[in-house]
Amino acid sequence: MRHIAIVGSGPAGYYTAEAAQKQWGDDVSIDIFDMLPVPYGLIRFGVAPDHQSIKGVTRRYEQTALAENVRFVGNVKVGQDVSVPELQGLYDAVVLATGAPRDREIGVPGDHLKNVFGSAGFVGWYNGHPEFAALDPDLSGHTAVVIGMGNVALDVTRILAKTRDEFAGSDIVGHALDSLMGSKIRRIVVLGRRGPHQIMMTPKELGELGHLSRTAPWVNPRDLPDVGDDAMLEPGIRKAVGHLRSFAAIPESHRADLPLEVEFDFFAAPRGLIGDGKVSAISVERTRIDAGRAVGTGEFYEIPADLVVSCIGYQTSPIAGVPFDERAGRFANDEGRILPGLYCVGWARRGPSGTIGTNRPDGFGVVELIAQDFPASARKAGRAGFDELAERRGLDVVSFDDWKKIEEAEQARARDDAPREKFVDVDDMIRATSLAD
Repeated sequence: MRHIAIVGSGPAGYYTAEAAQKQWGDDVSIDIFDMLPVPYGLIRFGVAPDHQSIKGVTRRYEQTALAENVRFVGNVKVGQDVSVPELQGLYDAVVLATGAPRDREIGVPGDHLKNVFGSAGFVGWYNGHPEFAALDPDLSGHTAVVIGMGNVALDVTRILAKTRDEFAGSDIVGHALDSLMGSKIRRIVVLGRRGPHQIMMTPKELGELGHLSRTAPWVNPRDLPDVGDDAMLEPGIRKAVGHLRSFAAIPESHRADLPLEVEFDFFAAPRGLIGDGKVSAISVERTRIDAGRAVGTGEFYEIPADLVVSCIGYQTSPIAGVPFDERAGRFANDEGRILPGLYCVGWARRGPSGTIGTNRPDGFGVVELIAQDFPASARKAGRAGFDELAERRGLDVVSFDDWKKIEEAEQARARDDAPREKFVDVDDMIRATSLAD
């Protein structure tokens, strides 16, 4: 019997568990650890609350989770409650699938000002992550600036722009919904260092922005390349740029009748945040593209900014005793191998790239490495050894059955037009596990 520990219960973690089941069948025991009492990581806390169809992938993960040889070990902080070397002593292989939960810093003067947030925090706030539930952004100002040219920037923009009716069916948490409904923001600027041909936005998400009731997005036609140049683009990006062209063609008279402005500012690099304690403006340098890179032109201007959300990428959180590549923002690894018996997968391996589905071949790939490195069981203590350690340390471990009780309680407390109302406090989650006992 092989014993595998997977640290992280998001897509990469569950795809790795699925791969291990297919590789070894009943001859493997898999423990999936998470620092929170609830599973699914990025799906629960990263995917936009109005994208419920994407969250449906958890049904696949649940099939894996309910197998007898797979166990969810929630509410256990690896690196604090138990160390990675301790897990290595108990399991034949340890796979780090911790994702990339930290924001890349803007790295400009003034980024410490109040009401300046990274997307991990801001998205975590409206998605109910316990670490960010108390973020309380001030939405009383007129202008929000969203920095970034990927789907996360679109998510943040869309969430800021929606009406109450447009949140029907979503699982946005109540405290965020109440705050957004009281928002005074009337202008959202989406800021990107490069141009329309360099966006990382997908057609579906851009298309959604064009169907909101309070706004009609605007792109300055001068920022668009010649339409003939679109032929060189990959089909998905070409379609996305087509949406930008349609935004540029919306008559100003139509936009003027709507209560919220959303505008894309391309070829614009943030150089500093301005304010007295709290952000009030952002200093921007006009850029041009040189060999695919954005270079400054020396032309500066300011944009009023009462709220700034930076959506420029994520980094993995280091864990004590695990080699880390600071520059890349992920664990130092060779195609998934970190140290003998220690592996990484997903964003923790390759950085924040690809879609949720990209993690599936990643998980299968790391299991192939484990099979090569451990052709026969090393017969370590595995699950029984961890249970003994957990009892010795008094760890309050949450099982998958416990999670299902949390899920039932969240569904029971949902708004009429929502699938659930998430608990945003770990203690409340733990209490919910005993409600049905």
